[in-house]
Amino acid sequence: MDRPLGPRTRWLGSAWGRGATAALAGALPALTFPAPSWWWLAYVALVPWLLLVRTAPTPRRAALDGWLGGAGFILAVHHWLLPSLHVFILVLALLLGALWAPWGLLVRALLGGVPGAGRRSAALVLVPSGWLMVELVRSWEYLGGPWGLLGASQWQVAPALRLASIGGVWLLSFLIVAVNTALAELIARGCAWRPAVAGLLVCALAGGAAWFVAPAPRPAGTVRIAVVQPGPDGTPSQRLARSAALTRSLAGRGVRLVVWGESSLYQDPADRPALAARLAALSRETGADLLVNADSRRAGRPGIYKSAVLIGPHGPTGDRYAKRRLVPFGEYIPFRSVLGWATKVGKAARTDRIRGTRQVVMPVATAGGLRIGPLVCFETAFPDLSRALVRGGAQVIVAQSSTSTFQHSWAPLQHASLGALRAAETWRPMVHATLTGVSAVYGPQGERIGTTLGTDRSAAAVYDLPLATGTSPYTRFGDWVVYGAVGALVVAGAYSGGRRIRGRKARSGRPDGGTAPSARLSGRAARSRR
Repeated sequence: MDRPLGPRTRWLGSAWGRGATAALAGALPALTFPAPSWWWLAYVALVPWLLLVRTAPTPRRAALDGWLGGAGFILAVHHWLLPSLHVFILVLALLLGALWAPWGLLVRALLGGVPGAGRRSAALVLVPSGWLMVELVRSWEYLGGPWGLLGASQWQVAPALRLASIGGVWLLSFLIVAVNTALAELIARGCAWRPAVAGLLVCALAGGAAWFVAPAPRPAGTVRIAVVQPGPDGTPSQRLARSAALTRSLAGRGVRLVVWGESSLYQDPADRPALAARLAALSRETGADLLVNADSRRAGRPGIYKSAVLIGPHGPTGDRYAKRRLVPFGEYIPFRSVLGWATKVGKAARTDRIRGTRQVVMPVATAGGLRIGPLVCFETAFPDLSRALVRGGAQVIVAQSSTSTFQHSWAPLQHASLGALRAAETWRPMVHATLTGVSAVYGPQGERIGTTLGTDRSAAAVYDLPLATGTSPYTRFGDWVVYGAVGALVVAGAYSGGRRIRGRKARSGRPDGGTAPSARLSGRAARSRR
């Protein structure tokens, strides 16, 4: 006589119950990011999701578990967008969550049932590789960009940052998913413990060996820089006055570069002589160049640009950088003719910003020609941008940001944490200056430098920024981990396809896939008797 199903089994057996469980399991890794910043949770956070997907009764159900888990993950790591996008955040989560449907199929194929040793070993490479493909696709700027990459949860772990200098954030994501996969194998039905334990040991040894042999940058002195954060209160003109006052307070302190946050100006100093003169006077008074940010139109050009503008003692130096990667819906609406309704249900962009066309490395005259590579806000999430700046000669990466719309959420701290990854990847210090907090500065190995300015601060902070020379492996070789993951999946797909073809041929009775002669003769004899 069959035993009655328990409440847990009945819950998972129902379509709604299993779907809700998948969404909750997918959302769990969001706790690894700031503000909770439970970085250690990353190494077990995927296990419930993996265990659920591997038990899917059909491939279709596995794909659905992957989809709903992905939707839960996207919704959790972007929950701070809810007040701005309202119902559209649910649409976004469901659209991007679909990227995890193939990953669900892959997990079931490799971990489902009672896998053999070969399948279990392959899972330790292919499941993380599949996850990287999801991260890669959703990192495309038009799909929202690489916010919440799993490896970014390790921003305050020194050994992980050392590994990031070898393979970037991608290597960290790969190792985290590999550890989760090994643990899921270890737990599943009490089987596969030997390959699972071996997998955990391999992950630990590989990470340890890479950390041990990873080179380090060479110190190259320091430069004194300052960050000015006026805070969220007041009108644009009042914030400008506050920024100017904070900048004057830096006079006589040996500062060589002062960085203001994103949208610190709503007029372009190149087109406003009075504003340019006011900023030039601040530069002379402090003995430092100013890097300001203008969110404005430019004379003779259509549209609004977000531009980092360098101001020297004599006014704008001519060095400027216009933001190239814009925030979908926040700074422009893709396919506005179709999706323009988003402005009616949330705080989507009323006017599209215009993209810049090139990266820029600026020499700072007051800092002895120090070469800085500016990024604006959202762009710090993209590993390739900071890498390209360093390859172009940047000695310091400078990010200007403003997250005032999300002031009381996790977003400001999570955004600031990305600077640690970009610094560690490139061996170049990173200055993350914001209009309203969180502002933070990181050294060439991702270590936090000095005071962090939170969202409750209106202040100017001075930092003796350590410089470094040398080229990190990630800067030199780029996204080799991603290419390796693609290669592993292609090889596995070719091998699996070959096995299916050979299986069909074997079942047909002939190497060429035709019917065996004996079978044809038997068929003729049977027809003649009829």
